[in-house]
Amino acid sequence: MDRFVSTFTNKIDAKGRVSVPASFRAVLERDGYTSGIPGGIYCYPSLDAPALDAGGQSLAKTIDRLLDGLPDYSDERDELSVALYGDVHIIPVDQDGRIVLPEALRAHAGLCTHVAFVGLGTKFQMWEPARFEERRGRAREKVHRHRQLFGAGSRPAQGDRGGEGGARE
Repeated sequence: MDRFVSTFTNKIDAKGRVSVPASFRAVLERDGYTSGIPGGIYCYPSLDAPALDAGGQSLAKTIDRLLDGLPDYSDERDELSVALYGDVHIIPVDQDGRIVLPEALRAHAGLCTHVAFVGLGTKFQMWEPARFEERRGRAREKVHRHRQLFGAGSRPAQGDRGGEGGARE
């Protein structure tokens, strides 16, 4: 699997260390990260949530492509560069699969005792677990209200091929 998926909650120890889920480490390794060599997880404060965005080389390349799409020396490019790369921490993963979250990142996300690792495909987020449960609830409500925008509800019911008498929403 080459995507960050699922949600895992792990404890932060007194030194700010937390174990990265094994499945997330496997994705990072396939993305070019090898523990014990320079480099690490790219991690920065989320731009729109009390969470941390994180990932490997694929995330960095996505940010590069986003910035490449903006004119050189434009205010938009400069602001986005500062907001993303200016706040990036490159966090090594130790031999036991743990990272040390810097205090500034923990403060942004309100992380004290536990971290919810949330897979988002090409990146993952780290949340304070109760805040994430609220976020997940809002996301599910929104998807439920707007599910037709995502294609749900537009498929014919079993046995209904859309012919005469087929009810559609």
